[in-house]
Amino acid sequence: MPTRDERSKKPARSRMTAAERREQLIEIARAVFAERGFDGASVEEIAARAEVSKPVVYEHFGGKEGMYAVVVDREVRQLLGMMRDALSAGSPRVLLEQAAFALLDYIEQSSEGFRILVRDTPLGSASGSYVSILSDIATRVEGILVDEFKRRGFDVKAAPMYSQMLVGMVGTTGQWWLEARKPAKEVVAANLVNLAWNGLAGLEAKPVLRIRS
Repeated sequence: MPTRDERSKKPARSRMTAAERREQLIEIARAVFAERGFDGASVEEIAARAEVSKPVVYEHFGGKEGMYAVVVDREVRQLLGMMRDALSAGSPRVLLEQAAFALLDYIEQSSEGFRILVRDTPLGSASGSYVSILSDIATRVEGILVDEFKRRGFDVKAAPMYSQMLVGMVGTTGQWWLEARKPAKEVVAANLVNLAWNGLAGLEAKPVLRIRS
């Protein structure tokens, strides 16, 4: 039988390495920024949740701005990576399907990160924002549309405008689905592509994703 003194002793917590502590702080900061936004978040709250002192946070990131920049940069790289992979190969319609599905997939996997990206980026931040991500994607979509316009005999000068329209529609739909979460992402993506590809005059009655059929 353990003595009372032995029972009262708390097990010693293993000390985190600097790298482990940094990762812990990033994850906690990510949650706080998603909940409260940049202005509402504080180093005090992040330090308290991590059970460390404020100087530990400053040591790793230099302050709230530095921590926010790291969090945003990670989310930007993750989302851009998924979108670039989605726009790497396939017919124009398949590429559109893949891009729409990839964005919704990211939102489902990383809701906190997406909430951070769609908020306004603090003045002077060197990190990317949702707007800059959509701009990068629009540039890639523009190249796809140029090829499709040439094939159909359309004026390629209109491709930049149409790419902004398409990407804007996908981006706005993603922001709506972040909160709605219904219907399922496959259904949302199929209907989004249905409108983008066919237009109102040519809507399919029951659209499905060709990449999922």
